[in-house]
Amino acid sequence: MRVVPSICTFCGVGCGIGLRVEDGRVIGVEPQPGHPVSQGQLCAKGWATSFAIDPQNRLTNPLIKEHGVFRRASWDEALARVASEFRLAMDELGPSGVGVISCARATNEDNYAAQKFARAVLKSNNIDHCARICHSPSVAGLGLTLGSGAMTNSIADIDQAEVILVIGADVTENHAMLGARMLRAQARGACLIVVDPRKTRLARLADIHLQVRLGTNIALLNGLLQIIFANGWENQPFLAARCEDVGPLLRHLAALTPEQTSAITGVPEADLLAVARRYSQAGAALIAYGMGITQFQSGTNNVIAVSNLALACGQVGRPGTGIAPLRGQNNVQGACDMGCLPNVYPGYQSAADPLVQAKFAQAWGTPMPAQPGLTSLGMTHAAQLGELRALMIMGEEPLLTDPDQNQVARALAALDFLVVVELTLTETAKCADVVLPAAAFAEKEGTFTNCERRVQRIRQAITPPGKARSDWQILAELAARMGYSGMGWGDAEAVFAEMTSLTPLFAAMNYPTLEANHGLQWPCDAAHPQGSPLLHGEHFPIGRGRLLPVSYAPPAECPDAEYPFFFTTQRLHFHYGCGSMTRKSPLLERETPRGLLFMHPDDGAALQLQDAQGVRVSSRRGWLETRVQFTDDLPRGLLSMPYHFREAPCNRLTNDAQDPRTKMPELKACAVAVQALAPGVAPQIQAGAAEVNRYASL
Repeated sequence: MRVVPSICTFCGVGCGIGLRVEDGRVIGVEPQPGHPVSQGQLCAKGWATSFAIDPQNRLTNPLIKEHGVFRRASWDEALARVASEFRLAMDELGPSGVGVISCARATNEDNYAAQKFARAVLKSNNIDHCARICHSPSVAGLGLTLGSGAMTNSIADIDQAEVILVIGADVTENHAMLGARMLRAQARGACLIVVDPRKTRLARLADIHLQVRLGTNIALLNGLLQIIFANGWENQPFLAARCEDVGPLLRHLAALTPEQTSAITGVPEADLLAVARRYSQAGAALIAYGMGITQFQSGTNNVIAVSNLALACGQVGRPGTGIAPLRGQNNVQGACDMGCLPNVYPGYQSAADPLVQAKFAQAWGTPMPAQPGLTSLGMTHAAQLGELRALMIMGEEPLLTDPDQNQVARALAALDFLVVVELTLTETAKCADVVLPAAAFAEKEGTFTNCERRVQRIRQAITPPGKARSDWQILAELAARMGYSGMGWGDAEAVFAEMTSLTPLFAAMNYPTLEANHGLQWPCDAAHPQGSPLLHGEHFPIGRGRLLPVSYAPPAECPDAEYPFFFTTQRLHFHYGCGSMTRKSPLLERETPRGLLFMHPDDGAALQLQDAQGVRVSSRRGWLETRVQFTDDLPRGLLSMPYHFREAPCNRLTNDAQDPRTKMPELKACAVAVQALAPGVAPQIQAGAAEVNRYASL
């Protein structure tokens, strides 16, 4: 047996793991001792990594669908079909008629290749990925206020914080190593404050829990700022030296009172006062937030409100301070960094800037698209209108993770051609015309970027099963078949080298330096050859920080007589994403083997429900059936479901009302109704979920 160092592929923390390899298979996982992020520890999901990449049920050959049934195909036949269908769509509609959705679990090299393929080969800015539905408001909101849409400090800064404010994030469940670090900091004397509508495990352990009403984040943050300014607790020297005029924000907050804030949010005035005092007067205070901030139609404004609080109190640019967007997937930061967004090239170079277009046109030897691109949800809408004909989806599962699942299904069905690059035959892959087998992270070389901007190496430990290939290799060969020769890289290191040559944020990075330092944090250039653990220490990329007035607005859909409950989504400690990896682990599956609807016991009693009884949950977009579980983690009137279970796909219910700036859908709030199933009647499993995998032998 040998141990190959690598990086965990679940959440965005970026823990160091060792892959135990024997007889050509990964047979186990161990923590990397001395790793700066995970410090020799792993969560339950990290320990179960080997199950996620087990060769059982993996795709091993390209598949082509004929008359509704998949058959094996050669790479030559499959890629010829893909190239032909993309050419046909482009001939009919031009570059706007095709698109690519890349993967936040794939490497930086894969994602760089994906956006280059879209722009250089398809001549389209229609390139996006799942950051659209998790942290696109972070990129936009922090970009507006600070000039950079990423974590300002390092994970290690948790150890130096005197106050840790967690808002809209279930850290011990979703980012367990960070949750453990926060609890250790609390044990050493840090004040831990949690803002969440649910009594999460971290909230129960916190010094202060502000149990806000769903969707009232801006009202709360504005209320805290009003108290801080009214008492003179703001950091006046920092505001004078580092920020633009605070006057507009002060005028915006002038009419607000603690009584009004308490009435909107449901938080007692005394708790508002205590949190405002603790955060503003701390020597070093850190804010961490998650999708309970971003997944609203007000997502960008929510992020701006977080930034306003940090800037007003001068809690930016020093150790132990800062703003930490907690990324949900292992390389969602990297996919953004690599330019897998319709509005930016790698390193957040504007796709609308003629100088940037000219730079990449010269480097890539072909003209760049000038037409603005579509977001992933924009591509969904365009497909239903017949304005998008061909789509490539790489490693994403929009049928389970995107809002309004029925609409996504209609969009995929409306396409003339869908190609999916995947490890297994997911629900989305079953809709494809061609499926291409991808190599897993343990089967290829490359890099991931975690939530603290740390670019880290992964190494090939085993060979891909069957004829599976790395994503960048697939895209390179497809590009060549479509007449473009500028993607003929020899290996993953060559892809990375091309990226760094064009991206100032990464200019001083290379594989050897990443190997020697447990990764490096961008920006990493001639001025910062060892990376940048701390951002904004002396100045902001935009000059001065901006405090922008934002106003509270309720969720787009609130409870009424027909749909009397608020509904939100969550994740569970033992599962991840759509469950395609964690549900392969018998150890994790036994912990939570099926979907659940969480409900306060008083709401259950009012509906005359029994714990574990079957129920039908419906919204204006669809319905599903599952089992109810009573818990006082939720207040009365609020229901919650995890989205890991294809048997009970809660995104069949969620709302696709969107943030106007980023097109982030409001996944965290909608209205639902609940109806009891007859005693003894089991919930109906959704179509396709119980299907035996007829394609395992393919």
